[in-house]
Amino acid sequence: MDRRHFLATASTTLGALATFAAPALVHAQGKPIKLIVPFVAGGATDVTCRLIAEKAAVTLGQPVIIENRPGGGGGIGVDAVAKAAPDGLTIGMAAVAMNAINPWLFKKLPYDPIKDFAPITQMVRIPNVLVMNADTAKRLNVKTLKDFVAYARANPARLSYASGGNGSAGHLGGEMFKAKAGFYAVHIPYNGGAPSQLAMLSGTVDFTLDNLATSGANIRAGKVIPLAVTTARRSALLPDVPTMAETYPGFEIDTWWGLIAPVATPKDVVARLNQAFVAALESPDIKTKFAGMMAEPVPSTPEQFADLMKREYARYEGVVKASGATVD
Repeated sequence: MDRRHFLATASTTLGALATFAAPALVHAQGKPIKLIVPFVAGGATDVTCRLIAEKAAVTLGQPVIIENRPGGGGGIGVDAVAKAAPDGLTIGMAAVAMNAINPWLFKKLPYDPIKDFAPITQMVRIPNVLVMNADTAKRLNVKTLKDFVAYARANPARLSYASGGNGSAGHLGGEMFKAKAGFYAVHIPYNGGAPSQLAMLSGTVDFTLDNLATSGANIRAGKVIPLAVTTARRSALLPDVPTMAETYPGFEIDTWWGLIAPVATPKDVVARLNQAFVAALESPDIKTKFAGMMAEPVPSTPEQFADLMKREYARYEGVVKASGATVD
């Protein structure tokens, strides 16, 4: 075999091997990407995902389509991501509820919250806030956290609260609050933050302990009143609203979410997705739109998001046990 024939054969062989070795990236380019949001449309998680999906699609050069799969405290949608083909065409949303809280609430999950996913980037971190229907608060003469707790203790089971689902941060925060303050209120789970807010606005329930992005517009409109935030320090977005920890030391819970892919997704595909979505999160118009929702974008590397998920997973074991909250 002469040298030219050998080089031509080698080149053909290497080209075939390269195509065989990286089918995911080749097939992913140009085709629509499905982004699974494990909550109903209209909530803060859904809206933020739609905003950055539209922006990232331009960078990627391919459509990013939102698919809402609510239920199971977000677990149904997250499980769908875990079991999807690792080709870069299916990604999803990870959040504190599904990836840090649910593992300690449910006896068994169909997915591993850490091992089954390849983190892409964190999206946001938002304080949770205790809010009450403004008309209800006026009728019950509740103006402060102290007023609220005094009424709740004097009227066991008269109050009810909504959350975005069993095992959500709003559910866990509500159970923690009840345990710390020593009162009982009825928990009513909904499929997402938007339906739970509507239930409170209609007077079906009395309060929620959901993220600030979900309740921010209603706070500004005066439809609900904020009584306390659940972060360790006061929020710059609501500087006059006290923290729960000021009354109940050690009380801390907030909401974060980000993007994930199936664990076997090639690293170069994850890097390409990270680049596009981080650019979207860092764009001035996205920052402005998120600020209007009282949400702060927190772009990260895949490694940084992986570290956050692991830390939160470990932290919530003690938080859930201390709250006494369970789902099944």
